[in-house]
Amino acid sequence: MKIYLTRHGKTEWNEAGKLQGQKDSALVEDGINNAKKLNKRLKNITFGCIYSSPLKRAFDTACYIRGEKDTPIVIKDSIKEMNFGSWEGVHHSIIKEEYTKDYDYFWNKPHLYEAKSGEGFNELIERVKRALTEIINETKSESILIVTHTVVIKAIYAIIEERTLDTFWDLPFIHDTSLTIIEVHEDRYTITLRADTTHLK
Repeated sequence: MKIYLTRHGKTEWNEAGKLQGQKDSALVEDGINNAKKLNKRLKNITFGCIYSSPLKRAFDTACYIRGEKDTPIVIKDSIKEMNFGSWEGVHHSIIKEEYTKDYDYFWNKPHLYEAKSGEGFNELIERVKRALTEIINETKSESILIVTHTVVIKAIYAIIEERTLDTFWDLPFIHDTSLTIIEVHEDRYTITLRADTTHLK
């Protein structure tokens, strides 16, 4: 079985420098175009289904990637973005100024980060781990697509590669509509393509 994994397209808040989390903003033209480019790249692959985060930016991206096909899109609440609590909808510069230590820990020392509101990293990883198990167990197809978010994708890398929290943000960088491919054999996961963006060039 193969899991094709991508991040939603670029949004208004991405361009504005605001942290989104479980709040939402619309795809911008560049985000829509990148999703359409991924559609072209994946046009010859038959997905049994597409799993999407319930957030509109992910669902809309899933629709653009699906294009004219009739592949069912399954909304999966457990693959929505990390809950950033009071930081959601706030510009990065304001968060950095008002929560200097927490912001530094979040991005540079995630093993020391303690969420004052929203989710912590360990909580997110456990949620994503359960989601992956559920998806694998309920899927009968050879190939599926998951459309989700940066921190969820990073959590999937951490789970598969058994990363410690201090290495959570290690490369690869997760560009919008980048493509990761994971091969699943019984209980073994292997990442065979890592956040690839050749379709955007």
